[in-house]
Amino acid sequence: MINAQPWGKLLTENTDEAGVYVLGVPFDLAVSCGKGAALAPEKIRHLSRYQPATTETGTAIDKIKIMDAGDIPLDLNWDRYFKTVEDKAFELMSGNRFCLFIGGDHSVTIPLHQAFGRSCAGKGKFGVIHFDAHCDLCDSYDGHGWSHACTERRALEEVIKPEDLTLLGIRSFEEEELEFLAGHPEIKVITACDLYYTGIEKAIEEIMKRYAGYDAVYFTLDIDVLDPAFAPGTGTPEPGGLSTRQLLELVKLVVGKLPVKAMDVVEVSPSLDHSDITSWAALKIIYEVIGCLNYKLKPSNGFNK
Repeated sequence: MINAQPWGKLLTENTDEAGVYVLGVPFDLAVSCGKGAALAPEKIRHLSRYQPATTETGTAIDKIKIMDAGDIPLDLNWDRYFKTVEDKAFELMSGNRFCLFIGGDHSVTIPLHQAFGRSCAGKGKFGVIHFDAHCDLCDSYDGHGWSHACTERRALEEVIKPEDLTLLGIRSFEEEELEFLAGHPEIKVITACDLYYTGIEKAIEEIMKRYAGYDAVYFTLDIDVLDPAFAPGTGTPEPGGLSTRQLLELVKLVVGKLPVKAMDVVEVSPSLDHSDITSWAALKIIYEVIGCLNYKLKPSNGFNK
């Protein structure tokens, strides 16, 4: 049954009962190929009106509520916009709730990483897990250091160290990125081929071992980690990716087993989609994440830790 409001019965305006903050970042001026990701927050919210508050395994999401902080309005002054995104994200992360950000192209993760680093400063070890077809390790792309191809390169400069970063689902490399990875073997790369030959269980085993002892993890999910058959609506599709089934299982394990404090879903481009396949996939992932949090978070005061 359709709900009158986005997120249906999960939506709340009461900060005290919110376990999840949602923020849209409708920005796609940094893409190198197909645009349209700026439309994703609106599309995903619209589709959420049709989504019941249950997981795919039949569990009711009944212990957690969502507070939607709306969108960061587009500002053509790029520096000012990213600063606004960083400050708003930091404000939300400081509220001791799980933060979910809906992009936007992958460049928006640059200020989100900055906010995460600020929020975690002095609070133990923190790292980043990056699900993507691409490494996003270019120093610059299309003449700019804030391209969506530079996301993790910027994070490595100011937020995390190479040993804190894991890239999963990778199947496309720029020559510059290969050189960078050769010089930084501490970065963990799990390719789409690795997943095909060794399975998701091996990948999760490696990730769990890598982040043992970490206090906080930022999880960034570029929807093009999926094969274009499962996510045609994205700007830079790469054949040979994950299935929706594989991705759902990986996401549930990562969020369920690791101290993930914040997450983004980026590069969903409704204008490039077919029958909203990609937007529905993103929404399904979001609800399974919330289903995991249903048991990790207290409904009234955020994280148990």
